[in-house]
Amino acid sequence: MLRKAFLATTALTAVIGHQANAQDVDLSYGFFGMPGLIDMPIAQSADEGEIAGSLIAKDGMFRLNFGAQLTDRLSGSASYTLTDIYDATGTGIETSELERSFSLQYRLVNESTYVPAIAIGMRDFLNPGRFQSEYVVATKSIGDSLTVTAGLGWGAMGTHDGFDNPIGSRGDRPEFDENTPEGQLATDQWFSGDAALFGGASYQINDKWGMMAEYSSIAYPQQAFAPVFDVESPYNFGVTYRPLDGVQVSLVSLYGADVALSGTFVLNANNRPGMGGIESAPAPVKVRSENMRAARTWDREAVSEAGLRSAMQALLEIEGLELTGLEVTDRTARVRYVNGQYRSQAQAMGRVARMMTQVMPGSVETFILEPEVNGIPLSSTSLARSDLERLENRAGASDAILARAQFSDASGDAGLMPVASDASAFSWGISPYFAVTSLGSEGDRSADIGLKLNARYQITPQILLSGAIVQSLLKDDSEDPVTDTTPDLHNVRTDGGFYGDDGVPVMESLMLTHYGRPAENLYSRVSGGYLERMYGGVSAELLWKPVESDFGFGAEVNYVSQRDTDMGFGFDEYDYDIVTGHVSAYYDIGDGYHAQLDLGRYLAGDWGGKVTLAREYANGVTVSAYVSQTDVSYEDYGDGSYNKGVRISIPQDFLTGRPSRKDYGATLRTRSGDGGAMLNVDGRLYEVVRDAHTNDLSDSWGRFWR
Repeated sequence: MLRKAFLATTALTAVIGHQANAQDVDLSYGFFGMPGLIDMPIAQSADEGEIAGSLIAKDGMFRLNFGAQLTDRLSGSASYTLTDIYDATGTGIETSELERSFSLQYRLVNESTYVPAIAIGMRDFLNPGRFQSEYVVATKSIGDSLTVTAGLGWGAMGTHDGFDNPIGSRGDRPEFDENTPEGQLATDQWFSGDAALFGGASYQINDKWGMMAEYSSIAYPQQAFAPVFDVESPYNFGVTYRPLDGVQVSLVSLYGADVALSGTFVLNANNRPGMGGIESAPAPVKVRSENMRAARTWDREAVSEAGLRSAMQALLEIEGLELTGLEVTDRTARVRYVNGQYRSQAQAMGRVARMMTQVMPGSVETFILEPEVNGIPLSSTSLARSDLERLENRAGASDAILARAQFSDASGDAGLMPVASDASAFSWGISPYFAVTSLGSEGDRSADIGLKLNARYQITPQILLSGAIVQSLLKDDSEDPVTDTTPDLHNVRTDGGFYGDDGVPVMESLMLTHYGRPAENLYSRVSGGYLERMYGGVSAELLWKPVESDFGFGAEVNYVSQRDTDMGFGFDEYDYDIVTGHVSAYYDIGDGYHAQLDLGRYLAGDWGGKVTLAREYANGVTVSAYVSQTDVSYEDYGDGSYNKGVRISIPQDFLTGRPSRKDYGATLRTRSGDGGAMLNVDGRLYEVVRDAHTNDLSDSWGRFWR
């Protein structure tokens, strides 16, 4: 052990003492979803906003990682690990076990000429899990190609040649117990038990090829990791290859006994990977003559209001926008429209304003723009036409026009002439889907891949009929559980994998929704029908959200019954109904951060709360994490005492460069029991409303002139 400690200490001395520029080499991603060597972490961080997805494969194990550089110093990752497990005889592999883990790392010290980067981190910290570890690590660049790393680990990272805890006795650390359910926050174990040293180095040969070696402090004890890991040596070696920017492939030798292959795809939420500006160029601002600008009225015999409506409707259709209402006076023009084209409402506003300069009489000086969704106006933005004419081609034009814009709640319908839509009321689409759902209360899962047919019919601007039919193509079915480990709690979610398992097309949802504006700053939604794959009933929501406020408050109440597992029209199989709902508080923290608190009654009748924190980047990429806990006891909750998860959402236009309001999302969560389960109903109001309010408009206002 002294020889290993000497090696790690020597590496640490080199890290601290050698003069070099800070972080001159490309970062590689390790096996836990964050910048690292192989199994061991490094202290250096990726660029803020960098997001990485990786897949690691070795005999008996597959791991899917999702990592993100959340701030300049804070990084996090979520990992799904599928490992083989022995049968009862201990001689053969019976099945595979899926484990979820979440990790965080915070850079305490920035790297400089003489000082290494120093970071503190935790792996699998939300559970007393197989990989749970804490560590302190230092990393230093040496020249343009070499970095060296040394650190101290606890938990799983303190199992090889461990020694007494250098920060004082916090008691012995219990061995991993596979019967301990996920969901128990084991804070009493953090930085407890033995500690061990680790270290390593990486060398970038050229832009494409690199090498790395590490001394691991993970022993992979057989009682926790057999038969997947066989450790003959603490040394790991690897080669990395970068065929393209943002793509890393690694081949590694693990512990002298195994070989693993990994692939990592990296993108930065602040940099568009697809080509920007593929959308058509906007029409230029039409500048009025001095005589037109001085006019106080316009000739209605020469230019009729009906003619203005037709011209404005035709021009907005070119932009993929739909005119729904128009009011024109001598000095003001108010346009209400639906943006079905651009993710950024600010970009849509810029397009509308340009088109208005092409059509509106010269005496009209004030433009009022009112974006609308599902028949409800979301906000009112007033712009001076002369500002548009003066600022279009000037440096800093976006900030200048934002400073002059006036935001308020949308005006009423008085004076607004409705415009009949030329668009079809019916729309549909087919897309693939992938879902992982619960199978019984013991934490088993069912994976499902198939096709989804979505359709919607806009009966009136405020009344929408929508539905979805799904056809499973590949599903790993499982037998019904013999026993229910949470008999005091109804299986509101843990039977989800048995829904639609007959291999025929099934109705995922079919509902009628009405959206409204009952008063100033108030929005409403009432939905009825088959609201989601497991429940049908009625859902009602009310949201208070002033246009210029950082805060929003909402309330939702639902009366639902559990559907039959064939996902037809029946509700007889479970004979279960419940009133559920919650009150919600929303807060725009600033700099793209959003917080949400939900308090109320869940589907199983339990009471509790859910906290969600999200980071939304300027390009629309959103990373969020949530945790929820209720009054259900640990024993009855269903595989853990609380729920938590991470979600990423990527707009389609971020990937393709073409304008679109569609996005792609995925949620990585721990095993979710029946406690803390919420209704999954589409069209909740806050996400519908906020992107046309001041804060979101300001965040994406740089697109106004695009």
